[in-house]
Amino acid sequence: MKLNVGTIDRVLRLILGLVLIVLAANGTIGWWGWLGLVAIATALFRFCPLYAVLGINTCPLKSRQ
Repeated sequence: MKLNVGTIDRVLRLILGLVLIVLAANGTIGWWGWLGLVAIATALFRFCPLYAVLGINTCPLKSRQ
C-alpha cells in the first residue's frame, strides 16, 4: 500500500471521525455517524482506497513509500 493521505488530511479525518462517533453515540444523528470509524481508520493507516481509485494523493513526495 502506498501512502496517499497527508498530515492535514489525517488531522481533519480524525476530527471528523470523532465528531461523527460522538454524535452517533449521543443519538443526535442516526446510525450513519458510526461511519466515522472509517475516517479514523484511513487516518491511522494513512491510506484511503477511494483516493487510490480516483488517483488523489495528499501525501508529500518525501513521505510516500
